[in-house]
Amino acid sequence: MKIIQASLCLISLLLVLPSIFAASSSSEDFDFFYFVQQWPGSYCDTQKSCCYPTTGKPAADFGIHGLWPNYKDGTYPSNCDQSKPFDKSTISDLIKSMQKSWPTLACPSGSGDAFWEHEWEKHGTCSESVIDQHEYFQTTLTLKQKSNLLGALTKAGINPDGNSYSLESIRDAIKESTGFTPWIECNRGGSGNSQLYQVYLCVDRTGSGLVECPVFPHGKCGAEIDFPSF
Repeated sequence: MKIIQASLCLISLLLVLPSIFAASSSSEDFDFFYFVQQWPGSYCDTQKSCCYPTTGKPAADFGIHGLWPNYKDGTYPSNCDQSKPFDKSTISDLIKSMQKSWPTLACPSGSGDAFWEHEWEKHGTCSESVIDQHEYFQTTLTLKQKSNLLGALTKAGINPDGNSYSLESIRDAIKESTGFTPWIECNRGGSGNSQLYQVYLCVDRTGSGLVECPVFPHGKCGAEIDFPSF
């Protein structure tokens, strides 16, 4: 009888273990974050154009796109927990800062709620093992303040004036300021020129600080890229 009971216990444990690992892997199994900021002038200077948020035209500064959990092999988890939808009430103390630093430029004009909801539900839910919803947005706002991309570029004489700058000089200026190598994403302006669109920096999986990127996204910029005004 004892042997049968022990066998049943072992079988029960083996049945439970896969579900435990499956539940944990969806939100805990990632290696680092991409912290992505975008230049609004390049977002708007396309054939598609843009719409300013209902709160008005954002400042001429890099805006947050998101904080994205990633794997070292270049893939990433997404939409990890449908039971934790975006809840604006949990970040009521951050709304003014988010309107300033994380504005939406999508059309039609919006308040930003839909943008933040998308970022939380697609990416933020995959980081719940280390940061909750409020911490996710607070951490991202803090990272933007610390990185100060526009300050790093203007200090190096790289200004959003519509002129072209070397990709190498942009990368070097950001690395000089932050201490870490960025990845630069370009898009095509209304005239077809390659332009500075988004800057990726990597963050450790606790969200506490920048690290060197273990892998960069795919994509390519020209040797010289435009930095459009906004």
